[in-house]
Amino acid sequence: MSQLTELQGTYVLDPSHTAIGFVTRHAMVTKVRGSFEEYTGTATIDGANPSASTLNVDIKAGSINTRNADRDAHVRSGDFLDVETYPEITFRGTDFAVKGDVVDVTGDLTIRGTTKSVTIPFEFQGAAKDPFGNERIGFEGSADISRADFGLTWNAALETGGFLVADKVTLEFEVSAIKQA
Repeated sequence: MSQLTELQGTYVLDPSHTAIGFVTRHAMVTKVRGSFEEYTGTATIDGANPSASTLNVDIKAGSINTRNADRDAHVRSGDFLDVETYPEITFRGTDFAVKGDVVDVTGDLTIRGTTKSVTIPFEFQGAAKDPFGNERIGFEGSADISRADFGLTWNAALETGGFLVADKVTLEFEVSAIKQA
């Protein structure tokens, strides 16, 4: 029996120990990584009956950080995320399938006003009580999406062939969540 089946309760993301990020190819020769610095998330977990579980994550799109101010400004603009019009990226878990220590979370991902179904396999990293008495759980997961599926189609052709920004974006999650009383 998996430890996942024993989890019960409501958990809130701990932003000081959670990372929500992405990676994509740039100029076809390297990768650019980024993260979101502001987000909230709540999961109600019923390990014995996963279909009764819920997951809601809200990300401030303008909190994007790629460690380059000019690039961040461009990604916040109408060419990409258009944070003035679409200030949040959301994920709403709709289906939960437990396979050993992995839970496949399928849900509605909304970016720039477009919603698509995405499945993210989350590997359970364990549960522990921290020195402050908090019950914590950890998960890691990633999933590939197409920028074009969400209307993020800006690009520039390269003289040597190909494009400046790849269509494929890998979303990456390292999650620590604290059980609520």
